[in-house]
Amino acid sequence: MAERGASIEFEARLRRPAQPKGATWSFLVLPAAASARLPSRGLASVEGTFGGVVFAATLEPDGRGCHWLKVPRALREAAGVAVGDTVALSIVPAAKEPEPRLPPDLRAALAATPAAKAQWDSLTTIARRDFIQWLGSAKKAETRERRIATACDMLAQGKRRICCFDRSGMYGGNASVPAAVD
Repeated sequence: MAERGASIEFEARLRRPAQPKGATWSFLVLPAAASARLPSRGLASVEGTFGGVVFAATLEPDGRGCHWLKVPRALREAAGVAVGDTVALSIVPAAKEPEPRLPPDLRAALAATPAAKAQWDSLTTIARRDFIQWLGSAKKAETRERRIATACDMLAQGKRRICCFDRSGMYGGNASVPAAVD
């Protein structure tokens, strides 16, 4: 695993996602050796350079023990690379985990449950990110709604973590790299 400051350098091919059609973003899959040096098989926040351009991002697990990076169009254009090109990256684990974006449905549920909201506010950034990732891994709307209610109940009871949630997607099949067009 990489220590903060131990650079992980690699090259990867930029790909276009099959879905959604007309997506402006692209993605790349990290080589297994690069992923193995990260501190987590799940979400991993990094800082570094993409084709020489400084960036920060959270890598997604691919469900096979590795990671993939969603590349916004602005970053791709700033680096002067196109889909299909191979791009050089240099990354290190982020000095500080970025605060996850709170989904509107979870925000509303927490607002309606003061004890859950108080517990949520006391969680670490990574614990909040795990709850949000767990909600996001639901494949059906009714499953997501049930998970939000369960999360609020758990938080109101003082729990700080999702029990038995597979962050990496390796065991639960809840993570994968997008299908590519090319």
